[in-house]
Amino acid sequence: MIHLPVSTVSIILRRCTVVTECKQQQQILLWSHGWPRFQVKYLPVCIIFSSSSSSFSFFQGILVQEIDEGRPCLSCGDNCSGFRPHQWRKHCAICKCPRDVHDVTHKESVNVHDRLGLNKEGEEEHQHRHQHQQQQQYPQLPASSSRIDDFMTSWPKDKVPKRNSQGDRWREHQLAFQLPRQDLALAYCRYVEPQNHTSYQDFVAARNDIALDIAYVKETSTRAQCYGCEGNIPAGTFGVMAPKFGENVAWHPACFQCTTCAELLVDLTYCVHEEQLYCERHYAEQLKPRCSACDELIFSGEYTKAMSKDWHLGHFSCWQCDESLTGQRYVLRDEHPYCVKCYETVFANNCDDCNRVIGIDSKDLSYKDRHWHEACFLCNKCRLSLVDKQFGSKADKIFCGPCYDSMYATRCDGCGEIFRAGTKKMEYKSRQWHEKCFSCFVCKTPIGTKSFIPREQDIYCSGCYEEKFATRCVKCTKIITTGGVTYKNDPWHRECFTCTHCDKSLAGQRFTSKDEKPYCAECFGELFAKRCTACTKPITGIGGTRFISFEDRHWHNDCFQCASCNVTLVGKGFITDGADILCPECAKQRVL
Repeated sequence: MIHLPVSTVSIILRRCTVVTECKQQQQILLWSHGWPRFQVKYLPVCIIFSSSSSSFSFFQGILVQEIDEGRPCLSCGDNCSGFRPHQWRKHCAICKCPRDVHDVTHKESVNVHDRLGLNKEGEEEHQHRHQHQQQQQYPQLPASSSRIDDFMTSWPKDKVPKRNSQGDRWREHQLAFQLPRQDLALAYCRYVEPQNHTSYQDFVAARNDIALDIAYVKETSTRAQCYGCEGNIPAGTFGVMAPKFGENVAWHPACFQCTTCAELLVDLTYCVHEEQLYCERHYAEQLKPRCSACDELIFSGEYTKAMSKDWHLGHFSCWQCDESLTGQRYVLRDEHPYCVKCYETVFANNCDDCNRVIGIDSKDLSYKDRHWHEACFLCNKCRLSLVDKQFGSKADKIFCGPCYDSMYATRCDGCGEIFRAGTKKMEYKSRQWHEKCFSCFVCKTPIGTKSFIPREQDIYCSGCYEEKFATRCVKCTKIITTGGVTYKNDPWHRECFTCTHCDKSLAGQRFTSKDEKPYCAECFGELFAKRCTACTKPITGIGGTRFISFEDRHWHNDCFQCASCNVTLVGKGFITDGADILCPECAKQRVL
C-alpha cells in the first residue's frame, strides 16, 4: 500500500487520465520532475482516506506514469529512446536535453485566474470574458475591450496570442516560465521541507497581498506618460493600468515588460517590487534563491552557491552520474558540472604513448588528433623530452629535430644541407630551398615571395634575368621590350633601325645595305650607285630595276635609246658614234 498526502492525491486525481486495465503492471511512478501530467493504469483499487494521517491509501496494483514519457526528442532524434524525466532536473534522464525539446504535450493554456488560484468572483468575470475571446479566436485577452484587434496590433506580431499561432505557442511557454506552478502552490513543490512549509505559505500570502496582480487595458481619455519608456500615450489609444502602481500610472502595451527578462508580461500578470515591474518568477528571485536544477525556490537556510547559481544541497551534482558535488572538486564543461571521475571517463583523452587517461591534474599536450602526458611527450628514437622543443612527425611517430633530420629530412637544392624540423621551406615544382638559399643566381638576393624567372636549373630575379638574357638592340644596346626589328639576325629597336646616312627610319621601308650597313634607297643611290649616261640619275637596282652597261657607260633600260630616233635599243644591235648610240638605220644616214 502506498500512502500519499491529500494535496498530492488531489493533484493527481485532477490531472490524471484513467486508461486501459492492466493486470501485469505492479509499479507506481510518482515523483517525476515538476509535477507533470500522469496517466493511471489500474486494477480494481480501493482508495481509503485516513483522517488521522490526512492521507489516502492506495492498494497495490496502480501504475502512475507521466503521459509525456517516451516522447521523441526533437534534437537527438533516434539517439534518444524517448523522454524520461530526471529525478529532479528539468531535463530528460536519457539524452539530457530540456523537456521542452521533446515532443511533449502542452496544456498550459488555462485561464490565469485558475493558475493563480484567484477567488470565484474573479474567475466568473474571466470566464465571461473568455467566451467573447473565443469568438475572436484569441485564447486569452488581458482585459475586456470591444476593440480586441486594435489592442493586439500594439503587440509584436509574433506574440499576438491568436489560436494555433506562433503567439499562442509563445503564450503557453511564457505561462510556464513566468508563472511557474511550484511558485504558486505548495502542492506542486517537491523539495520544500516540512519545517519550511509555513515559510512558503507566508511567502505566497505576502506576495499575493502586496505584489501579485493582473493589470487591465483601457482607452486613455487624455494624454499620459508611459511608466516604462517615458514616452507619450496619446489620448484615445490603449494604455495598460496596473492597480498596485496607482490609478494614474500607465504603460504602452508593448512596454509592459518584466524588468529582468524584458518579456511582455503574459496575460498582464505582474508583480511589483521597489516600484519596478516583474514577472512572478523574477519577483520571487528578488527575495528567495531558486535552485538551478529543480527550479523551485529555496526556503532552507542551507543551500549551495556554485557557478554563480543557487542549488539545493543535494541538487548541485555531477551532470553525468548525479553524485553530489557539494564540497567536491568538479570540472565545468558546456556550462554543466562534472565530477572528476565522470569528466575523465567521458571527456579526457588517452595518452598516445602510455594509453592511460590524461587526468585533469595532468597537462594534455596535443598535436593534430593525438594527445600525450607531458612526461610521455618524448622523441620516439632517443626518448628525449620534446616539451617546448621543435619536433617532426613521420608515420604516426614524433622525433626530436636531430633524429628527424638524420632519418627523414630532405636537402636544400641550393646549399645541399638538410631541412631541420621547424625550418621554413621554399618549393618550386620538384625542387626545394631554405628560405635564405632561395635567391637569384646572379645577385644572390633572397627572392622570398617576389616574382622570379627560372632558366634551366637556376632562378633569377627579374632585373638580373633581363640583364643576362633579354634581347638588346645592336645599335643602342638597350633591352628590346616590344616591337623589335631583325636584320641579318641582329635585333634592333624600330626607332633605331635607320638609314646610316640620313637617319630616316627603315622599318617597313625599302632599303639596301653597303658594308653591312643599311641605307635608304635615296641615300644608297646618291652615295654608291652607277649613274645613267643618258639621264645622269643613279641606277640603284632596287625593286628589280634593269640596266645596260657598255664599256664604262651605263644606262637605265628605259634610257637605252637611239640618240636620233629615240627608238629603244634594248635587245637590238646598235652603233656608237662618240658619246651617242645609234640604231643601224640612223647610223647609215649619219655616214651618208
